[in-house]
Amino acid sequence: MSFRPADFRHAVLGAAIALTFALSASAVTAQEAKPAAATSAAPAAAATAAAAPVAAPIEGASMAVKPGDASVGQGKAAVCGACHGLDGNSSDPQYPKLAGQHESYIARQLTNFKSAKRQNAIMMGMAAPLSEQDMHDIGAYFSTKVSRPGVADEALVELGQQLYREGDAARGIPACMACHLTDGRGNPGAVYPQLAGQHAQYVEATLKAWHDGTVWGDDAHAQIMPAIAKKLDTKDITALASYIEGLHSADSGDTAAP
Repeated sequence: MSFRPADFRHAVLGAAIALTFALSASAVTAQEAKPAAATSAAPAAAATAAAAPVAAPIEGASMAVKPGDASVGQGKAAVCGACHGLDGNSSDPQYPKLAGQHESYIARQLTNFKSAKRQNAIMMGMAAPLSEQDMHDIGAYFSTKVSRPGVADEALVELGQQLYREGDAARGIPACMACHLTDGRGNPGAVYPQLAGQHAQYVEATLKAWHDGTVWGDDAHAQIMPAIAKKLDTKDITALASYIEGLHSADSGDTAAP
């Protein structure tokens, strides 16, 4: 409810007059008047409340999404543990590690699965009942976990490191670290995922899918990796995937080199 300035001055003046009158009355009269006033005021207030219109919900409006709550997300993420590990460190290399992954990235991918922009029969079913808040809570939970580092194949390190840190200007391949940083921890603000320690098998399969035309959405952000992956050959993809698995984030206490 709002008041116009003139109405407010009238209300203040009226209240002052009433207060002066009450103070000049006897204590007995005042004590007797209070129950009567309360009795008469209650029906009036009830009638006013009953008559007041109730605001109807706006069609299409949704509740604001708060930053993810890791403690709430732990319970919601329990079912994810079957494939991704209870702490986000999956033991099966076909399933990605989620430990240490950014909340923003996890929420984005769950949204893509729910809208079928990203195709995976299992994940589309898992994401279907989730609200946007659920997605952020789950993402917040996994972001608090630490990804266990893997081991790179020494025979592939040289090529993998070159592509990751320098790219290949002659072929128009940018350095991976330009977006995912030198230690592979990614950039949550730009929704670039953490890569450090990710299973080579998963990275390789994903890069091959992008190379062959798979896209995880229809916006400009979703076009970045498919465009890059198309310029990689099979040897590049294998070397990069191995290097990324051996890449250690600074939080692990190791150097960025595998």
